[in-house]
Amino acid sequence: SHLSFIDMMYISTIVPKMLVDYLLGQRTISFVGCTAQHFLYLTLVGAEFFLLGLMAYDRYVAICNPLRYPVLMSRRICWIIIAGSWFGGSLDGFLLTPITMSFPFCRSREINHFFCEAPAVLKLACADTALYETVMYVCCVLMLLIPFSVVISSYARILATVYHMSSVEGRKKAFATCSSHMTVVTLFYGAAIYTYMVPHSYHSPSQDKIFSVFYTILTPMLN
Repeated sequence: SHLSFIDMMYISTIVPKMLVDYLLGQRTISFVGCTAQHFLYLTLVGAEFFLLGLMAYDRYVAICNPLRYPVLMSRRICWIIIAGSWFGGSLDGFLLTPITMSFPFCRSREINHFFCEAPAVLKLACADTALYETVMYVCCVLMLLIPFSVVISSYARILATVYHMSSVEGRKKAFATCSSHMTVVTLFYGAAIYTYMVPHSYHSPSQDKIFSVFYTILTPMLN
C-alpha cells in the first residue's frame, strides 16, 4: 500500500503537467516549478528505489524463512524500512536539487525532455558540471546498484527455494508471481541505470525520453 502511495505521488509529479502541455501546446514551466518538480521527482524515485529493494528482502524472508518472519519483519521493522526509504529519497532531493538549480543556464531555455530531469537540465548549464556529475554518479551507485543487488540476490534465493518445493501447483504460482514482479523491477532499475550511469555520449535525448518513460510512468503504473 505504501508503494502504491509513492507511485501515485510519483506519477502526479510528472504526468498531469505533461498532459496539460501536450493538450494546450504551450510546454512551458517556470524556474520555481522546474525546481519543485525536480525535487519531488528525486525524493519519490529515491524512496521507491530503496523501498523496492527492501520489499524484495521482505519477500525473501516470507518465502525462505516463514517461521522467523514475525520476528525479522515486525511492525517496528516495517516502519523503519518505510522511514529509511523516505529518508534516503529526501536526502537525494535535498542534496542534488539545490546544486542542479544553482548552475548558470545560458545556452538555451528549452529543456529537451518531458519533465525537469537532472541530465536534461544540466545540458543547459554553461559552467563545468564534471564534479557534480561525479557526485550524482556516486549517489546513483548507492541508490540504484545497491538496492538492485538486494533485489537480485533476494529473488535468486527465492527462486532456488521455489524450485525445491514439493507442490507443483505451488511452484508454478510462486514462479508466476516472482517472474512478473522481477520483470517490472528490472525495467524500473534498468532504465534508471541506463539514464544516470551510462555515459551521456552513448545515448541521445530521444533515447533518454524513451527510457525515462519506463521508470516514471510505465513501471509505477504496473506496480
